[in-house]
Amino acid sequence: MTTDDRTTHRAGRRAWLGLALLLLPTLVLAMDMGVLFFAVPFIATDLHPSGTQQLWIMDMYSFLLAGLLIPMGALGDRIGRRKLLIGGTAAFAAASLVAAWSHGAGQLIAARALLGVAGAVFGPSTLALIRNMFPDPKQRQSAIGAWSGVMMAGATLGPVLGGLLLNHFWWGSAFLIAVPAMLLVTVLAPVLLPEYRAPQQGRFDLLGAALSMAAVLPVVYGVKTLAVDGWSPLPALALLAGLAVGGALVVRLRTAANPLIDVTLFRIRTYTGAITVNTIAMFAMMGFTLFTSQYLQLVKGYSPLSASLWALLPSVGVGAAVGGFGALAGRVRPAVLLVAGFLAAAAGFVAMALVDPGSSLALPLVAAGVIAAGSVGTVSITGEMVLSAAPADRAGAAGATSETAQELGSSLGIALLGAAGAAIYRARMDGTTAPDAARDTLGGAVTTAAHLPGEAADRLLTTARDAFADGMHVAAVVGVLVMLGAALAAHLLMRHLPAVGGAEAEPAAQELAA
Repeated sequence: MTTDDRTTHRAGRRAWLGLALLLLPTLVLAMDMGVLFFAVPFIATDLHPSGTQQLWIMDMYSFLLAGLLIPMGALGDRIGRRKLLIGGTAAFAAASLVAAWSHGAGQLIAARALLGVAGAVFGPSTLALIRNMFPDPKQRQSAIGAWSGVMMAGATLGPVLGGLLLNHFWWGSAFLIAVPAMLLVTVLAPVLLPEYRAPQQGRFDLLGAALSMAAVLPVVYGVKTLAVDGWSPLPALALLAGLAVGGALVVRLRTAANPLIDVTLFRIRTYTGAITVNTIAMFAMMGFTLFTSQYLQLVKGYSPLSASLWALLPSVGVGAAVGGFGALAGRVRPAVLLVAGFLAAAAGFVAMALVDPGSSLALPLVAAGVIAAGSVGTVSITGEMVLSAAPADRAGAAGATSETAQELGSSLGIALLGAAGAAIYRARMDGTTAPDAARDTLGGAVTTAAHLPGEAADRLLTTARDAFADGMHVAAVVGVLVMLGAALAAHLLMRHLPAVGGAEAEPAAQELAA
């Protein structure tokens, strides 16, 4: 261990340069989740994947990333966080080259799998190393706020940058943007970043790691598939199987001599509350992104690239929220900031409930910006809580648990809010004479209308867009209720905490003893 977690000195220039370096792989990791959104037609033309292969090309990356975050976070705590960062970024660069020049669908799926594994190897280290580099709570809050903002910005920029590249280059160029950034991290990490590993290393829990993957992977697969494709037996069974394995994982964590995750951390109110808040925030943030993108493309009629460029505007609110919450964190209690963030997101959902097909474009964009600002503002606060509540030698596993919870929150948001909107849409359309495809989704209605005469097409589109708006209104009401509940939970779970840098919070040891 080369960094003393107990020191209270403020970080210097090298630490801030190191943070800038850590933000590069964080940005790429988030961007790669959506960088292929606009590349699918080009890949289909070039590689001729089957329908199943096309789904795996899109989803393999995020599935393996979510499944491996916790095991890799625990491994980094044991063998060295910087070591995993260097190895993971180098592997990510190599896998990106393989993906860019894939000659078949199977090769591209394998490359996407390698990208997911490599991303999970270095992902937890980008957050855990901040704990070592910034011992001062106020500086650490600012650093984690920057990390959270970049993570969200990457998720937004990925599809846009991919679309811009496809206007000028072949589909493989979407992967090449990661290579220089990852190689830069590989070269400069030994110079700018400290190494850290737990001073007392227990044997790595291989069975726990296997159970973690076997629990998270089918849950993420089941939730995402049910959200996108609706009910079907296979993803439902996968979800149930994942939950069952999750129960076995809990038993393993409670009985293993050196567990993958120390479950006693969940007895720390700050830690449990922060992860809960993170999950709910991502539920709101990503759950309504699906509606926003469909509204811009299928209701307002923008092309995918134009819609994604318009969707960048809400990120202005995200940047303001991260900066504002970070500035207030040293003077205002976390519970107050979290409640304010969730109430702001609730106000954004209220505004989204007022959007209809004839609304000015400003209304949904402002509403989406307020939802995003409130959600990301809370995440920028709770990230510091997760790392501070957990002991320094468990920061990697703790941070990875938080990131996995965010991934699950995103999937649940898309699934539950998407399901609510889809159910209302189908109920409204079932009473019409529209073809089955048009009654199923708004996209199906737009496709069907393209083959109808002008007046019939207009009637179908008007009916379908009104039905979509009704579904969006119901989902927005659900979002309001969830955000109000989250505000209450944040108050109850976090009201004991002082402002960052203020008087000492209730020590974790006392919470564990209680």
